[in-house]
Amino acid sequence: MRIGILGGTFNPIHYGHLHIAEEVQKYCRLDQIWFLPTCRPPHKPLDDEPPFADRLAMVEAALVAYPCFIASDLEGRRGGTSYSVETLQQLRHDFPEHEFFFIMGLDSFQEIATWKNYPDLFELAHLVVTARPGFSGRLEQLLPVAIADRFCYDADSEKLLHDAGFALIPVMHTCRDISSTEIRRRLEAGLPANDLVPQAVLDYIQARSLYQK
Repeated sequence: MRIGILGGTFNPIHYGHLHIAEEVQKYCRLDQIWFLPTCRPPHKPLDDEPPFADRLAMVEAALVAYPCFIASDLEGRRGGTSYSVETLQQLRHDFPEHEFFFIMGLDSFQEIATWKNYPDLFELAHLVVTARPGFSGRLEQLLPVAIADRFCYDADSEKLLHDAGFALIPVMHTCRDISSTEIRRRLEAGLPANDLVPQAVLDYIQARSLYQK
């Protein structure tokens, strides 16, 4: 199967995440998209935020209405710092029959040279780069110099291809400007967020008294 991989802290998951997943699924003709909450992200602290179990439960609640979207606890089971390259290596090992599409925002792609063993990412899966508010640039111009010569333009698919056979796929026609930070601010202040977060997630947040001072 063709499987999209969408990682993140999901703190909390919101309609922006779901919109990206829907658009990428259609554009890349994916069978499923797996949502992987991060256990311990390398680039941002989560010390005072909901633990992995709560963030996973919120993802599970949000995906009930989406039969092709699956919540995965892989990074929680592995524990420790969640490095994308290790996640993809494990997925390739556990599911060799699947073709993986790793989904990331343009803001993250611009910083990919800071990721652990980032050249290996392009040898493990197709990379799907989505639009992000306030960020712009052509992918071929944003590629780290150290690996740029490993890509060529394929006229048939109109995509950049890595010499390992995986594509770099821009999906820049879709973006919803929703911020988890703004959602947490609203919830802490007791303001409504039902236009940003699925009701099932809000019900879980209320039941667990999350994001309250």
